[in-house]
Amino acid sequence: MNFLDCYQQAGKIAAEVRENTRKKYHVGSTLFQICQSIESEVIVKGAAPAFPVNVSLNDVAAHYTAEPNDQIVVNDTDVLKIDIGVHVQGYIADTAVTICYNPKYDALVKSAETALNEAVRIAKVNTKASDIGKVIERAISKQGFKPIQNLSGHSLEQYTIHAGRSIPNIWTIGSSFNLVSNQAYAIEPFVTTKDGQGVVFEGKVRNIFSITSRKPTKEKEIDEFLEDIWNRFKTLPFALRWMLGKYEEKTARQFIDALIKKRNIHAYPILVEGNGKMVAQAEHTLIPSESYINIITV
Repeated sequence: MNFLDCYQQAGKIAAEVRENTRKKYHVGSTLFQICQSIESEVIVKGAAPAFPVNVSLNDVAAHYTAEPNDQIVVNDTDVLKIDIGVHVQGYIADTAVTICYNPKYDALVKSAETALNEAVRIAKVNTKASDIGKVIERAISKQGFKPIQNLSGHSLEQYTIHAGRSIPNIWTIGSSFNLVSNQAYAIEPFVTTKDGQGVVFEGKVRNIFSITSRKPTKEKEIDEFLEDIWNRFKTLPFALRWMLGKYEEKTARQFIDALIKKRNIHAYPILVEGNGKMVAQAEHTLIPSESYINIITV
């Protein structure tokens, strides 16, 4: 398969898994059960998770994934953001849905979806990223909500989720860039309530990791662990629970902690809305061409 075929296959699987997830009733399920179910479905369909499924509740905007046997349960008052990454030969489709059973936040969820739909409609070759941000901000504000201004969409490359280009969720003045043909981009509006700060801050929890350096530590077991991570995930993010088929939980935690201290591994903090307000998210991956917009995750 060429790279476009890989993207198309990853996108098709990601969309199917997202829509199956959207239809499920998650109240009473643990975050661990949700992550395991989604990741297993991706694998059964012939692809691999591009990152641990993000299951971010309420004011947590992003970067929470289940701990091993995570017992946090989804309640009927929660706003649950499920962010799914699928890759085929390292080519990534990134998509997200917000699931909410509380009618109070239906409009918030709809705002994220509307902003996404309006953004992808203009995302053609040579469209400025700043113009996409302008459309997102306008759509969200029009509905009485706030965009999260320090979260953004991003370009994607093989085995690289954030590949150097950011697509803002607000109108930015100054330098921007134009979308180019056959480059993959994820567009992902994050929305909070009118009384939210519209900014996220790093939280204390860090349970998603990725390799930043393969430099040997000169400790045999830790270096073997690092090489195992590289062979399985390359630079893609991973979770502790993914390592437990081969390692004891205590040992895997110790190795990860040691590699973080040695700066071989980066730990991603959860991102929390500044005023502790609810956040919704929606996301598609697209590849613009000269003649049409290829939204691979519809």
